[in-house]
Amino acid sequence: MPSMLDVVVVGAGPNGLTAAVELARRGLSVALFEAKDTVGGGARTQELTLPGFRHDPCSAAHPLGINSPAFRAMPLQRYGLEWVQPELPMAHPFPDGTAAVLSRSVAETAASFGPRDAGAYRRMVEPLLHRWDTLVQDFMSLPLSALPRDPVTLARFGLLGLPPATWLMRRFRDERAPALFSGMVAHTIAPLGGFATSAIGLVFALAGHARGWPLARGGSQSVSDALAAYLEDLGGAIHTDYEVKRLDDLPPARAYVFDTSPRALARIAGLGRYYDRFRYGPSVFKIDYALDGPMPWTAKEARSAGTVQVGPYKSDIGTALRAASVEGRAPEAPFLITVQPSVADPTRAPAGKHTFWAYGHVPNGWDGDLTDAIERQLERFAPGFRDLVLARATAGPAELAVHNANYVGGDIASGSVAGLQLMLRPKLSLSPYTTPHPAVFLCSSSTPPGPGVHGMSGHNAAKAVWKRLRAS
Repeated sequence: MPSMLDVVVVGAGPNGLTAAVELARRGLSVALFEAKDTVGGGARTQELTLPGFRHDPCSAAHPLGINSPAFRAMPLQRYGLEWVQPELPMAHPFPDGTAAVLSRSVAETAASFGPRDAGAYRRMVEPLLHRWDTLVQDFMSLPLSALPRDPVTLARFGLLGLPPATWLMRRFRDERAPALFSGMVAHTIAPLGGFATSAIGLVFALAGHARGWPLARGGSQSVSDALAAYLEDLGGAIHTDYEVKRLDDLPPARAYVFDTSPRALARIAGLGRYYDRFRYGPSVFKIDYALDGPMPWTAKEARSAGTVQVGPYKSDIGTALRAASVEGRAPEAPFLITVQPSVADPTRAPAGKHTFWAYGHVPNGWDGDLTDAIERQLERFAPGFRDLVLARATAGPAELAVHNANYVGGDIASGSVAGLQLMLRPKLSLSPYTTPHPAVFLCSSSTPPGPGVHGMSGHNAAKAVWKRLRAS
């Protein structure tokens, strides 16, 4: 290791790995330090239940990963990353045995909403979908450090996306489209009436139409492993089992980039109470299952979908979100996000068996057990599900925080996305990746564009680091 590195990165989640890669690609000397014994952060894969059942403890479906401008600019397939597509990106079943779907086809998606809302949906998404590649680059680069590539489309997206999702859904007349759209908004655990929540639902819908909601073959660890292998090929060094408590624990460097929570960075870098106003949001209670067969969904569309939202209706989803995020209690009938990786990727389980996970929203730091409530919801839409359970592994807020220290209180979004903090994180700033220390930067999901396995927070932070180092 040289006596003075250009960059040291702390934390080997997707954003830390991406920042390290971006800087190494520019010819800088880079070393990365990770407290766990493997890289990955929120993109890891483990045998949580039984031998041969490969589970993703955190993120599993990757609509933002396959659409990420950062990942698409890297040769990650060369390092083993393969996206696998389920027949349907997502399904949203109803009690009558039917389902609304998010399909690659806008027409098929619109048709699943019924004739009264099909046209409204197509008019909403088709103009944006035609300009998706430039839109996603502009949107995921906010706050912009340069002029947007397509300011007209970005402005059109802003007019639709900045109001609350409850406003956007007024254009629909029946229940099916608002139910599916509400479920997509709920992926960030934000109340439906919050600022810019329409943008969340639109981004997930557009991402699904553009390139699907795929999984990484073999598990989400494949994303992290591909980034790590690419970094090492570029000359970067990776050190695992290395906990950092202060800057003096690290080798001398011109810049230090943290894929950590803001408060952890402040503690390590001696920034005092700089990030004390950064708020954390609700958590989830997650269950990973080893199943003896496929999920027995009543709705046939759900059987071939990678992701299944279990609501069922907008009012039910809104009630569950309010309980966890506003009222400080676990919902009696939780809204569930579920993923069934083995539907598309048979490497996840022994022959004839399946992996499946589900989570419901709970308050930050909640210490109860949501297993029974989750399984009651699943039985409503997949009768006989419990008979297929071979083993389960549960994780509440405390376990999630142990798995990934960035999930403070179990907040898998790495910071509340309610209100202005959805866009202005971790502080109100045109340069959210810089800190009062001129050599210290933040690149975690606590910075824009926020949660998800897409690496764009790391990509954007790397630009800020490169700009600072070039000027010094």
